[in-house]
Amino acid sequence: MPKLEPGVDPAQWTLSDDGVATARAVGHLLPAGAVLVSSDEPKAHATLTAMVPGRPVTLDPRLREVSRPLEPFSEDFRGARLAYVAGDPPDGWEPPADVAARVDAAVNAHRRPGQPLVLAGHGMAFTTWLAARGLIDDPPAFWSDLRLPDLFLVRDGRVRRLA
Repeated sequence: MPKLEPGVDPAQWTLSDDGVATARAVGHLLPAGAVLVSSDEPKAHATLTAMVPGRPVTLDPRLREVSRPLEPFSEDFRGARLAYVAGDPPDGWEPPADVAARVDAAVNAHRRPGQPLVLAGHGMAFTTWLAARGLIDDPPAFWSDLRLPDLFLVRDGRVRRLA
């Protein structure tokens, strides 16, 4: 869970102390010897580095969250995000096809034969990418069920939650 900072772009939020503790608690689930790549947003990078202390993590801005105007800080942040992952982006939000293409480009750039790839990113961007690849059937339900942090294995055309 990030530190929620009203008036600050969520792309600049950092990870809360509870978020660091939770990330450390699930780090053992990551595959040994994996290529580690994170969004360059502080909360994603901090999550992955807490999971794998001392291991190098590559930053890739293509794994950033969906670009959008600064949203009002309120309890009702879910509506616009659900519309987005359902394929109806609010005005001014990054087109879903662009998000899927940039995440796909990041995956392809960091993939190494015979080596697992671990990506740390953001819910709407990964949901959009998985939907575009035909790997999830109900993007709004998938996004709504995400936890912070959440771990998924994507292999052989299937998506499976690890923890």
